[in-house]
Amino acid sequence: MLNHLSVQNYALIDKLEVDFSNGLTIITGETGAGKSILLGALGLIAGNRADALSLQDKTKKCIIEVSFNIKGYSLKDFFKEYELDYEAQTSIRREINPEGKSRAFINDTPVTLGQLKELASHLIDIHSQHETLDLNASEFQLSAVDAFANHPDLLDEYTATFKQFKIIEKHLTELIEKESQAKKDLDYFQFQFNELEDVNLKAGEQSTLEKELETLNNAEEIKLNLSKAAFALNGGEMNLLSSLNEIKIILASFAKYKPEINELSSRINSSFIELKDISNELESIEQDIVYDPKRIEELTNRLNEIYRLEQKHQVTTIEELIFIKDELSNKLLDFSSLEMEIEKVKKELSTLEKTLLTAAKKISGNRKKVIPKIEKEIASLLSSLSMPNAQLKIEHSESELITKNGLDKINFLFSANKGSDFKELNKVASGGELSRLMLSIKSLIAQLTALPTIIFDEIDTGVSGDIADKVGSIMQQMAKSMQVITITHLPQIASKGSSHLFVYKEEKNNKTFSNIKKLSAEERVNEIAKMLSTGNPTAAAISNAKELLKT
Repeated sequence: MLNHLSVQNYALIDKLEVDFSNGLTIITGETGAGKSILLGALGLIAGNRADALSLQDKTKKCIIEVSFNIKGYSLKDFFKEYELDYEAQTSIRREINPEGKSRAFINDTPVTLGQLKELASHLIDIHSQHETLDLNASEFQLSAVDAFANHPDLLDEYTATFKQFKIIEKHLTELIEKESQAKKDLDYFQFQFNELEDVNLKAGEQSTLEKELETLNNAEEIKLNLSKAAFALNGGEMNLLSSLNEIKIILASFAKYKPEINELSSRINSSFIELKDISNELESIEQDIVYDPKRIEELTNRLNEIYRLEQKHQVTTIEELIFIKDELSNKLLDFSSLEMEIEKVKKELSTLEKTLLTAAKKISGNRKKVIPKIEKEIASLLSSLSMPNAQLKIEHSESELITKNGLDKINFLFSANKGSDFKELNKVASGGELSRLMLSIKSLIAQLTALPTIIFDEIDTGVSGDIADKVGSIMQQMAKSMQVITITHLPQIASKGSSHLFVYKEEKNNKTFSNIKKLSAEERVNEIAKMLSTGNPTAAAISNAKELLKT
């Protein structure tokens, strides 16, 4: 239930505070006094669009705050889902800064506009004058039927599944687009991979081949110089090893005379052995080096192929080419796994579609079942509102495609007079007839839902006299199970309220502001008397007003 409304710096409102009570609250006031401004402020709380044009003083921010008693409306799951503090007396605040940017808060915690709308949809229904046209909207017509079908859990489950279905459907579309693009690249990637795979590259191979080729290209020069070195060590009569051997013999013959000579002899012997080994290795290396034109050609071709691939892929090492080959391999594997992923998602989507179809058929069955009851009860209410021959006919058909609302298409048709053809509402019903039809539907829905508060903005348009009295009676009946707030210009309806608020204009500092106050019993008589007459209320009008308030 709406307990309190606070408005600062909004349209013609400087600062306004108003308390609301349960039952039926009436709001009256002169045309242009600001009654619709109150609805605009409450609309912002419900999540309507905000902009800087709403600010009364363009240099200050606008603040609109309401408090609701939400105990008993099963909203704890909402607060838990969005990690908000649950309080039986919950406050909702909307702020608009001079730049037109807005922020929303639930119990002083910042929330998104979507979260604000979701909570407000469970707390308040604002029916402004133009919303009578919603009777023609398929969404409203379907929601009205669903209210009578009383299957909120089934609808919530269907909606959640449908959202998941659309997410997976979008994912499948993205995968298929990715596959389509991959197919374009697949042949090219496969060619590049095969080219690198066929070459059979090995890490470190390039430098080894380059060294071998360099050696073979210089084989003759290398062999010549190795031979010279080996000959100097151990070739001919006067070679280095022969000289060392002679020195070793000389020193050995004198070693017995002096220990130091023996040590030198030993060192000469070690050098002799080392140089002998070097000589053997030089000869071995020289013999191993063979000028081989065929091998040179093989190496040249192999290295040219490596250089070509490096240039093609703009790299400088075999290791980089191997990395590119591995990347190409992964892309080819990804394509293969992409095909499997698409098949997996298709199966998942098919399963969800079957689940949706089963739920949609169940929802459709519930809707079809309640249509006769709706038509009957609406006809009864319209009859009580002096439309004894009026009838609402609800056309129902099923679509072949699953939508967010299921399979059903609902269309309201109306006939105001006996024997008249049923036609769409916008083609047959007058403003007064639409108002009474909307009130009938809203009053029946109110009995079926746990919505705490409903606000009507001149739903009495096009009615007067006895019909207005009956409209007021229906609102009184609704107010027994929920809070009803109505803006009206009819005394018959104004007299039905359990409390009465009056919207008025006042001037301060050469500026006009809107304000609101709760009327006392005496003020209420005078206000209704004014509504019954023109100018100052006559004694007869005052007497009539008192009689209306007694009924």
